[in-house]
This record gives sequence, C-alpha cells and structure tokens, in this order.
Amino acid sequence: MLSNRLRELRKSHHITLEQLAAAMNEQLEPGQKINTAAQIGNWERGDRSPSYVEVQKLADYFQVSMDYLVGRVTVSQTDLALLFISGREISFNGKTLNDQQRFDIFQYVSTLLSPKSGPSRELNDTPDYQEKLF
Repeated sequence: MLSNRLRELRKSHHITLEQLAAAMNEQLEPGQKINTAAQIGNWERGDRSPSYVEVQKLADYFQVSMDYLVGRVTVSQTDLALLFISGREISFNGKTLNDQQRFDIFQYVSTLLSPKSGPSRELNDTPDYQEKLF
C-alpha cells in the first residue's frame, strides 16, 4: 500500500524522484543517510521498505498522516483553516494565491461556515455567492 500511496502523492504533486529525495535530505539529522532517487524508486515499486524515520519524513513532506501513507486509513484529511495559515503554497486553477488572496478566502470560508443568528444552517443551505467571487 505504501508504494502505491507514495507514487500517487509524488505524481499528484508533479515532482520527480530526484526532487523528492532532495526535499527529504533537507530534513536530515546527524547520523542519517541521504536519500536518493533510486532508493525512493525502490520504495515506489515495493522492492524495499522505508524505515520508520523515512515514512515520517514522507508524511511530513506530503502533509498526510503516517496511517494514510501506509494504508491504515483510506482518507487523507486536511483542515482547511490549517492549510490557509500554513506556509505551504496554495494555488487555484494553476495560479498561486498571494497572502491577501489567502486571507480573503480564509475570511470568506470562515464567515460562510460560522453559525448565524437564528436556526443553524447546513452547508447545502448556503446562498449562491458565485457571482461575487468573479
């Protein structure tokens, strides 16, 4: 399962084996060996298995849980609020959002999902704001 999830995550992030190895090597601690593209390729093919430390680095890099990476859970959950305040680059339709756009979208979603006075609203009861977004 790890081999499939790792390949899917890497390809969905449009990065090469070399780029992933370089990113993982940025997280090296004293005494750890460097990661190589060939090594990660072996993990993706299921020829070898990464150590616990390597699985942890992969999970941190892709911002998924270790349980998701090894197949113990089927859904990778992301808290949208944490995504907006994280340092990760966020794009929409191929365009990277700047800080102001991130803040504006965060505020919009917060307002949209906040409890209103009176009866509580369900997500599918929200008015159509599509025209205001463009």
